[in-house]
This record gives sequence, structure tokens and C-alpha cells, in this order.
Amino acid sequence: MDHNLLNDICLQQLTLSGVHEGETISVLTRGDERVDYADSFMWAAQKLGAATFHLRLPSPASASGAWAVGESGLGTNPLAVEALQRTDMLVDLTFLLFSKEQFAIQDAGTRILTAVEPAPLLARLMPTRELRERVEIGAELLVKAQTMRITSPHGTDVTYELGVYPTMSEYGYTDQPGRWDHWPAAFVFTGGADDGVDGTIVLAPGDVLLPFNTYVQTPVHITIERGFIRDIRGGLDAELLSSYIRSFDDPRGYGMSHVGWGLDERAHWHGLTQFGGGMGMELRSFYGNVMFSIGPNNELGGPNDTPCHFDIPMRGCSLLLDDELIVDAGELTVPEMRPAARR
Repeated sequence: MDHNLLNDICLQQLTLSGVHEGETISVLTRGDERVDYADSFMWAAQKLGAATFHLRLPSPASASGAWAVGESGLGTNPLAVEALQRTDMLVDLTFLLFSKEQFAIQDAGTRILTAVEPAPLLARLMPTRELRERVEIGAELLVKAQTMRITSPHGTDVTYELGVYPTMSEYGYTDQPGRWDHWPAAFVFTGGADDGVDGTIVLAPGDVLLPFNTYVQTPVHITIERGFIRDIRGGLDAELLSSYIRSFDDPRGYGMSHVGWGLDERAHWHGLTQFGGGMGMELRSFYGNVMFSIGPNNELGGPNDTPCHFDIPMRGCSLLLDDELIVDAGELTVPEMRPAARR
């Protein structure tokens, strides 16, 4: 992307995130990754009158797994964590999510924005205040619910007991102290009780396996009892999913994590065919998808901090909150959650 265009979208983002004169904005990178993003975010911060600095960590010595989470690169660097805690906003260009260091930075009141997707995608899915309003309406419904049931024509029928963990909303920018968000993003989610998820999930062709960044080709039957996956059956996709989880040698990798739905009508289900180098945020956000996750729930305050994590957006599902239909075969039923063109 042209450097001037990158400057422009970073300026739009920091404006939405409420950056203003008198604030200090930190930017975190690792190795040689996204240095051009860092330059543009710092330019935008200065344009808005804020002080700014770039903290660059060394490249990781090694990588474990396709997407092991929780390793921030800050674990042995308390001075770096302290520096980030003292800023008003951190632009995370490394993906700190699920790490103890991110929680410590948020607890200090620093708001955090993660941005690791390709720049053309950031530009196309620029957050809007209207989208934020629709996401927050979804969050209001979810926070009141005691149960969630997900069904599909393929055989999914799973129930989550809610009310233990908080409801989270993501709409792509952050203007509140201590709040984390991810650009781009547009979905709401919570977690089921640790022993309160039961039923069957059937992944169908076209559902998405993240972090594999692949589409399901053959049905996968997943049996869940008391919050943990007890059985995974099917063809090659089921074997790959099972093999990956086993490779962590951690039974907590079978735990059920967060669950929710997407609201961005601009996000494309076929997005994996367009961009490389990202982590699939477009697929988590596309309108009407129902996504469940496997692995850590410490983001919600839970005890599971396994590095084994899957997000699995599904198409064509229905989702009910306390028996009220919220998503009907991939279409949102609440008019206030729909874009104006769908009301």
C-alpha cells in the first residue's frame, strides 16, 4: 500500500480511538515485522498532537505450532512492560492477546489496539461508529442471557450455560481506558461455564479453521460434554484438527472457549482467498457467522491459559439466547443489529 494511504488510514483509526494532544501513544513491533505500520501510526499520533514512541522487540528465537498463543516476547522484559503501562494507548503490531503482559498493561489503564492484518484489508474494513452501535446492541442482548443454543441443518445442536464470564465486544477501535480491540473486527462473544457446554457441533464444508486459515472440506463431528471436547470424528479435516490439538500435549486444549457472532456486512466469507499474512480477522467478523473457540479462556478471566487455540467461524447456523432467535440461518433477526440496507 502507498505510504500516504497507510498514513491516512492510521490517522482515521487513531481519530476514532480518541487520540488527542497530551496523550502518549506507544507502538510495539517485533523484529522486522510491520515497521511501515509503526512509522504511519507514529506519524498519525503526532498529527493529532500526541507524544509517541516505538518499542521494537527482537525476533522470536523459535516458533512453536502454527499459532501458539500467550507468548508476548515481553515475559523477561519488565522494563518494557512498565514503559507500555505508562502510556495512554498501545498500538500492538505483534499480537499480545492471551498473554499475562497484555493483561498487566490493560490493568494499568492503557487501552490497546491490535493491528496485524494486511493494509488493504485494514482500509476496506475501516471501523465506523454505526458498526460500533450495532455491535454494542448485540453485546447488550448477550450480557442478559443465561443460555445460548446453536443449531444447524448439518446436525449441530450445542448449548452453552452463560452468566459466568463477561461479554466482550469488538468493533475495531478503542477509546476507553484499559480496553482492548482489534482492527478489523465486528463481533460479540462470551464464554460458557467451564463445565457448562454440552452437545454436538458438526463442521460443514465452507466453515473455517483458524489458525490453519483453511476452509473445511469434509464434515467434522465434535462431541462436547461438560465443557470439553470428548470426540472428534470425520475425514482429513477431523484428523488434522485432532493431530494439532494433541501436539500441545495439554488436555486443556480440548476446552471450549469463547462463542459469539459476527456483524460486518463488508467482511467477506471468501476473504482467505484474497489476502496472505494475516490471521483471519475478516473471517471472524463476516455478517451472520457463528464462531466458537477451543482452548484458552483467560481473556475472559477464566483459568485456561493453554497455548492451543482455535477459532472456528461457521456459516448458516442459528443461535438462540434464552430461546430467543438472534441469528437465523446466518441472518441477524434483530433489526437494530442489521445494516440499514437489510432492515
